Amino acid sequence: MRRRKDKKKFKKNTEKRKNHNPPILYKKTKAWITGILMILVGVISFLSFFNQAGIAGRVFFDGFSFLIGKSIFLIPPLFLLGGILFLKKSRQRIYLPILLGIFILILGTSGMISIFQLVQTKGIADGINQLIIKEGGIMGFLMALPLEKTFGVEVTFIINLAVIIIGGLILIQFLLPEKDKIVFEKEPSFLSIRKILTPKFKIKEIPPLAGTSTSFPEEKRKTPEILVQSQTPENLLAKDLKVKPIEEKNKIIYQRPPLDLLESDHGKPSPGDIKSNSVVIKKTLQNFGIQVEMSEVNIGPTVTQYTFKPAEGVKLSRITALNNDLSLALASHPIRIEAPIPGRSLVGIEVPNKVRAQVRLRHLIAHPSFQNSPANLLLSLGRDVAGNPVFADLARMPHLLVAGSTGTGKTICLNNLISSLLYRNPPETLRFILVDPKRVEFPVYNQLPHLLTPVIFNVNQTINALKWLTSEMERRFDVLSEARTRDIAVYNEMMGREGQTMPYIVLIIDELADLMAARGRDIEAGVVRIAQMARAVGIHLIVATQRPSVEVITGLIKANITSRITFQVASQVDSRTILDMAGAEKLLGAGDMLYISSDVSKPKRIQAAYISEKEVKRVTNWIKKAEKPKGEIVEDLSESLEKTLTLPGETTETFSEEGEDPLFEEAKKVVIEAKKASASLLQRRLRVGYARAARLIDMMEEKGIVGPGEGAKPREVYIETEEEERSEM
Repeated sequence: MRRRKDKKKFKKNTEKRKNHNPPILYKKTKAWITGILMILVGVISFLSFFNQAGIAGRVFFDGFSFLIGKSIFLIPPLFLLGGILFLKKSRQRIYLPILLGIFILILGTSGMISIFQLVQTKGIADGINQLIIKEGGIMGFLMALPLEKTFGVEVTFIINLAVIIIGGLILIQFLLPEKDKIVFEKEPSFLSIRKILTPKFKIKEIPPLAGTSTSFPEEKRKTPEILVQSQTPENLLAKDLKVKPIEEKNKIIYQRPPLDLLESDHGKPSPGDIKSNSVVIKKTLQNFGIQVEMSEVNIGPTVTQYTFKPAEGVKLSRITALNNDLSLALASHPIRIEAPIPGRSLVGIEVPNKVRAQVRLRHLIAHPSFQNSPANLLLSLGRDVAGNPVFADLARMPHLLVAGSTGTGKTICLNNLISSLLYRNPPETLRFILVDPKRVEFPVYNQLPHLLTPVIFNVNQTINALKWLTSEMERRFDVLSEARTRDIAVYNEMMGREGQTMPYIVLIIDELADLMAARGRDIEAGVVRIAQMARAVGIHLIVATQRPSVEVITGLIKANITSRITFQVASQVDSRTILDMAGAEKLLGAGDMLYISSDVSKPKRIQAAYISEKEVKRVTNWIKKAEKPKGEIVEDLSESLEKTLTLPGETTETFSEEGEDPLFEEAKKVVIEAKKASASLLQRRLRVGYARAARLIDMMEEKGIVGPGEGAKPREVYIETEEEERSEM
């Protein structure tokens, strides 16, 4: 037993010494030396043809002429080619394949020359003399005469031709680029030959079926333990980045802004030494008594995720407690441990990349998932830790809270979300109300046809906007109730043929903390009221703040806005205020964020897409030059909202005969004929907005035509006919 143990220890020690002792010559150096020697042999053999290589060249020429005959003329080009391949592909183990390919190609050529000479000779003795001395050499003789006696001339010719093709294929595989090599290995022979010959003969290929891919992933190998996954934007984009127009169900055709207005991605992420980091993680955990099995590595634009599976019986709390120790061992700070990864029995350690890659909005909008999605309010968030694009539907959220410290990317994220919506929706299907207390972020969107009102800067106008949205929400509920539909999507689908669709409305507040400091109760009440009920009628909120405190993000706001995006924050307390858990304090800034929604059980780490101010101006200017939205409903919404927002405080507007509405007489006639008065009735009959219909009802009440409102009951009509009205006057 002791001898066995001693032998095992001796083997382990020798293996460790082998691993720790570096080789005298690296593989790359060996390949370069071999390539230079092969090029030297090719040059000497070429000079020996002209008797310019001295005695050594003469011996070389005579010796190889005896062995391979006239095939000696293949040695210079083949050895030069082999030397170039060694220099070019110095990291690969190609010594034996290249030399084997050269040998097989020369052997087949010598045999082919010898079989032709054998057919022309009369006697065997004469034939042997010609074969060995002048034509194919002794190797060609061995490839020709025995096979000719066994199989005949025709079969011998085919065998030598096959040998030449095999040698050529061995060399060709090292000349192909990586894409063609993968196709050459994975596809059937006919398809691979067709792919190589397509550029020359212009063979027209049948387009691939939907759901198929022209690139083939590499097969699983036994030697490496780590599977590295990385996606570059170039692989996700089509060659033609033209944006197709959207054709809505109500026959509205929207020509999207061109993608040329946005800039492309640049730069690639550099994760450092992946294998070394994997070994460090495994050894560090083993030092603390935790056995793990390393799994795949996901390279993202900002961080690289190293995944592993802990042994049975290991508590995840022991792994998460080693955050600082792993950070010290990896010489990287901060790192984030995700235990476990949602949907998988793995633990992930996210290590910052040495060089970060910038994610641009253009490649996300051009992605098929964005182009082909039926969702009207699809938002492009960015790319996850594996480099995959992440999209979210605002209609399903249905509201979004964005938080983070100053300079971490909140405003750029809001511009990204607005641009995503602009690339999907015309003004007829989406309207914005933008609130910017800082007065410097959203003015670029002024005069945009999607805006219901110019960008709002002060608190009083914000409160009026929330009140208008509340009344608009109630009006829409009345319309849906009368149409017997449960939400705006079903209503628009049903009423689209008649052109009576309702646009989605998105209220975006850039800085909630400033508004809460001035009029906290009113702002909170308006936000909570809309967040509780407005989803079904197509009204959504996107609220951002840089101070994630309890005074700003109150309990009611958190309870009603479940979808949240958080950028880097100063402390763990701020992270718990937003996400109800720690983690946001370990983000890297510059668009690095965590996203959580009702669909995701744990926060998902995403690198937010970047859009510059120049790109925003190009997109908005392009849309402003396009045709303005048509339709009385859209124009009335804009007009009525602007008037509502100009009201000071909570006062109501009075109307005089001098400012009488031109539709007043027609509205009065409708009310008298229907013998009831309501704003929804005037909306349907006159095709006006709620604010204008309510104003007409107030004017009729002031003139004594209808009675005061009694809750949900219709107003009483005092005048039965127009003649009665004239007699009273």
